[in-house]
Amino acid sequence: MYAIVIDKTNKSLNYTLVPDPVLKDGEVLIEVKAAAINRADLLQREGNYPPPAGCPDYPGLEVSGIIKEIAAGVKKHKVGDKVCALLGGGGYAEYVSVTEDMVLPMPENLSFEEAAAIPEVYMTAYLNLFKVGNAKRNETLLMNAGASGLASAVIPMAKAFGLRVITTVLGEEKVKEVAYLNADIVVDTTKEDISEVLKREEEAGRPVNIAIDCLGGEILGKCLKYVARGCRWIQIATLAGDISAIDFRNIYVKNIKIIGSTLRSKTPEEKGELLAELVEKTWKKFESGEIKVKIYKVLPIERADEAQQILYRGENVGKVVLKV
Repeated sequence: MYAIVIDKTNKSLNYTLVPDPVLKDGEVLIEVKAAAINRADLLQREGNYPPPAGCPDYPGLEVSGIIKEIAAGVKKHKVGDKVCALLGGGGYAEYVSVTEDMVLPMPENLSFEEAAAIPEVYMTAYLNLFKVGNAKRNETLLMNAGASGLASAVIPMAKAFGLRVITTVLGEEKVKEVAYLNADIVVDTTKEDISEVLKREEEAGRPVNIAIDCLGGEILGKCLKYVARGCRWIQIATLAGDISAIDFRNIYVKNIKIIGSTLRSKTPEEKGELLAELVEKTWKKFESGEIKVKIYKVLPIERADEAQQILYRGENVGKVVLKV
């Protein structure tokens, strides 16, 4: 089969022949129709996010397609099923093998491209909102980087479950582009300091109860001054910097929880449980259109480098997907 392989000498992406997957007991073979791109794929390309042991070296964490073969012990799926799946790696390929617990039925009324954009990013959204963040209806969420692929999942999911949402973007054009997300407040941080916005919200009796932050950096410490008592601040990356000055007296006086969270660190058993809960709690919302999957661009898999460059430049609003 063909797959996108990272050249370790120059970090280029090459669509080339690789060995076909070999099924193990409890696994299914998926003929891949679409594979979504995540920022973790860029980190892997740079050598900073190696795949788990036993996973292919080529990138790709979420796919959709059709089951072509099942191994002994598979009970939940059958040949011919349309599915999407969460992977440890190897999704930029014609075929993938994956344990059945990581495989989900495709929501009705969605395309392969839309379904491929669900497993990684929406499970990350669900994990951090409800399992890590314990989000509740009528609470206020701060979701930084509103134009990111993750925000395109977190914000609609939060709104569907009755949360109020504040998000941040860079520039007037991005404000317009994220309007479809229906966030309650969109802050253009080229014009306004987000910490000052949070201060006003706190003074108005609407402080942030939960934050999902992929930026970090200097502004983090400033924002923590103005969140609600008992706020859960969930740090999933530090794209704006690893260091911030924090007033720890404010942390213990307000009982603020700063929580580090990554999906990749979860065990396969934990991921399987999360995926089952994701289907139970959200699939009807996908099928009804209450939660919409935002696709920014679809490109053929042979143009994987071009697709990744969109993420490198930060120009996408929603997900970039490869069609196989």
